Amino acid sequence: MQTNHDRWGPNPLQRAVDAAGIALWSWNVDTDSFDMDERGFELWDVSSKEDLTFEHLSEKIHPADRDRVRAAFKATRAVVGPYEIDFRTLIGTKVRWISARGRGSDDDIINRAMIGVFLDVTGRKQAEESSELMAGEMSHRVKNLLVVASGLARITSRSSSDVEDMTNQLTRRLIALGRAHDLVRPLPGHEGDAALLGDIFSVLLAPYDDLGAFAGRIRVSVPRMGVGENAASSLALVVHELATNSLKYGSLSCDEGVLDISGGMEGDNLRIVWTEQGGPEIDTTVDHRGYGNKLVQATIENSLGGTISYDWSPSGALVTIEINGELLGS
Repeated sequence: MQTNHDRWGPNPLQRAVDAAGIALWSWNVDTDSFDMDERGFELWDVSSKEDLTFEHLSEKIHPADRDRVRAAFKATRAVVGPYEIDFRTLIGTKVRWISARGRGSDDDIINRAMIGVFLDVTGRKQAEESSELMAGEMSHRVKNLLVVASGLARITSRSSSDVEDMTNQLTRRLIALGRAHDLVRPLPGHEGDAALLGDIFSVLLAPYDDLGAFAGRIRVSVPRMGVGENAASSLALVVHELATNSLKYGSLSCDEGVLDISGGMEGDNLRIVWTEQGGPEIDTTVDHRGYGNKLVQATIENSLGGTISYDWSPSGALVTIEINGELLGS
């Protein structure tokens, strides 16, 4: 069998190919034999010393993409002009995104072999997935802010004596909501304690409190302790989501509702209990886990090393959160 050097030959442009991370391949459409340069064999984690076919190589393709790629490669024989196919490979537990590019059609085919390149586009795909996730989260937050602003206008109208009073109250609440939104957004470049635990709740819940200073229907009793920047941002996101849900469906959606938040250390962990009472009766037969609940769970588990549990009783939601004490200062 020829060596990779003999197969592709010395070429002054090879340095450019190497710099671009491009792997060269050749596929004989009659025999199904597949050939690649050294980078290609490394990319697919196969030995250059064994005879290789496209069918053998396709076993390395992610099962979810395999049939699509097989069909696409066969279809390229009828494609006039360039083509590009993106797919995943699965080697062991490692997933990698590959882009196969070439020129289709059997017209002018040389020695019955189609040629093309493989390009590792894993970094680009991961960036695209991160952008999509960020866009989804941003859309979710914007929708929540609009719902919250509408809810604040509704509860303010019920407690206002006239238009001027409503304007003043609503303005104060929207300003507080802006401060709460800033607290949810991480602030880079800071060190040490970012906030006191009690301040996180007071800032985030201030827009929902009718009488101010939690003298009304929101009661908070948590230990006086510092929370690091990363933990503060994550915890703020959790509180913001829970408050938004409460304004939509729970105790903060009506005048009679009461929200009680208590916390304390249990061993090395912080335990927070969020109790809602007096709101609309909850239908316990409905699955209440939407995007916001999934975001909360992922934040607590991944960023705070903790757990969250929900008890959807008819009288109101009971949410129990445990946070890894070692991560609170981070």
